[in-house]
Amino acid sequence: MNSHLMEIISREIVKSLPPKQKEIYEFVVGLEDELAQEASTSEEFMALLVKHSPHRQAANHFNLSFGKLMMTMHEIEDMITRQLEEKLRNVTWVELADSVRTKKKRNKVKYFYFSLNESQL
Repeated sequence: MNSHLMEIISREIVKSLPPKQKEIYEFVVGLEDELAQEASTSEEFMALLVKHSPHRQAANHFNLSFGKLMMTMHEIEDMITRQLEEKLRNVTWVELADSVRTKKKRNKVKYFYFSLNESQL
């Protein structure tokens, strides 16, 4: 499955979360994304995660215990994973690059078609 399609579907799932879960999830992911942008290697990113602990910051921000925040994040991530798997079972993904011809032989454009069952959006 194409990672871009999975990212699009994941964003839609996050948008549909209950407001408090969405707020917590986006807060933690936002902090992690900031650290990822600062890091130049995966080791540096891991060190920044330990140093800055986005989950502890989120627990403080939302006035939750660290354990409760971690349990909530696991529940949210499990929900996202289940919904993503369900939606991906209903996706049709077809690469059309070989069947779509252009006038330029050196064209490096790839064409894809995907379809989602409308009830799965």
